[in-house]
Amino acid sequence: MKRIAQATWQGGLKDGAGAFGVHSGAIKGLKYGFRTRFEDAPGTNPEELIAAAHASCFSMALSAQLGERGITPAAVETTCAITFENLTLTRSQLRTTVRAPGADRAKVEEAAAAAKTGCPISKVLKLEIELELTVQA
Repeated sequence: MKRIAQATWQGGLKDGAGAFGVHSGAIKGLKYGFRTRFEDAPGTNPEELIAAAHASCFSMALSAQLGERGITPAAVETTCAITFENLTLTRSQLRTTVRAPGADRAKVEEAAAAAKTGCPISKVLKLEIELELTVQA
């Protein structure tokens, strides 16, 4: 399976502008630029997209790990903050809440640890990954 995205950049680094999209059509012509990446201008940037990818991938991986332990969660909610320092991604901070009424807390924690190292996006990121887990059993 392949997933395809396309990006275009026009102009210089600081005065140029870019747009990207994905083959599925779920994202089309989304604009980005120097100010959205290195300053606080409204808009997106590659690091924000990596955070979205890590949060969604981890949530799915955790759901799978819970399922292997006989737990079906009502919800897995993850927020991811990617730290970008000196032109390097240095940290991914995952904050996850698992709502699984009646679940064994130890099993949920075990599943979360397995998902942290096993999710495909975690595997590709070469940075520190932190996990703050809240379990609502």
